Amino acid sequence: MPGMSGLEVQRNLNQLLPIVFLTGHGDVGSSVEAMKGGALDFLPKPVCQSLLLAAVDRALKVACMEWAKRSEKAELQERLDCLTHREREVMALLLTGRLNKQVASDLGAAEKTIKIHRARVMKKMKARSIAQLVRLAEKVGMDAADDL
Repeated sequence: MPGMSGLEVQRNLNQLLPIVFLTGHGDVGSSVEAMKGGALDFLPKPVCQSLLLAAVDRALKVACMEWAKRSEKAELQERLDCLTHREREVMALLLTGRLNKQVASDLGAAEKTIKIHRARVMKKMKARSIAQLVRLAEKVGMDAADDL
């Protein structure tokens, strides 16, 4: 490729899609570097049709799984963004394992008020339990310590 090596292209595209290398000038060093860089496969030309199709099929499956993860994370982030400041505070404290009474004490609020905030958090985040809320927070990369 004029102007850029395949490994340079890989560095630029790695975050967007899975990469299957086809090369006419491959060596062990290049293949190792490509695989360490996240390539799914490194095939020398001429390539057997069945190997190429299998590699492309794997790449498509990986791309679909990654797209689903990004899509889920974006949806969870949207839910999180719908929380009020106070609801985020309550959620962060709940994620640390605190009880309603403890959250109320920490925030200087009535326990009944915290129960209302907790119910709103659970509804907006579409969580049926605190354990599920913790898993959702982990998926979106929320760190309770950062939100406190």
